[in-house]
Amino acid sequence: MSSEVEHNNAKHILLEMGEFFQIQDDYLDCYGDPAVTGKIGTDIQDNKCSWLVVTALGVMTPVQRAELEASYARHDEASVQKVKTLYNTLRIADLYHKHEEESYQRLQKLIAQHAQNLPHSVFLNFAKKIYKRNK
Repeated sequence: MSSEVEHNNAKHILLEMGEFFQIQDDYLDCYGDPAVTGKIGTDIQDNKCSWLVVTALGVMTPVQRAELEASYARHDEASVQKVKTLYNTLRIADLYHKHEEESYQRLQKLIAQHAQNLPHSVFLNFAKKIYKRNK
């Protein structure tokens, strides 16, 4: 990259891609198959500020928030299941899939707009590699 503009364009694309990847990671921590991901998710038990819990907090009722606060960051399986049930009630997986599609479309537009002098195919290949990933 020979110019500051190209550097900033690449940075803009890669920051968007990194956020996209992190949100996928949060989703896979809860909904991914451990046989595929190679790990058992512990974001709920570890009190992580994941996309799932932040999104849930934005759409839940005060009663649901009390349920979440009573179960989140607990290590017993019953509490973890209560959080996952709450996520299912709030349709967090559906919200994630909508967000994933919107993020991918936004990423493709960014690449088209900002990668004129950058290796267009490199960014598109990275985006395609992480889109709909399951591990």
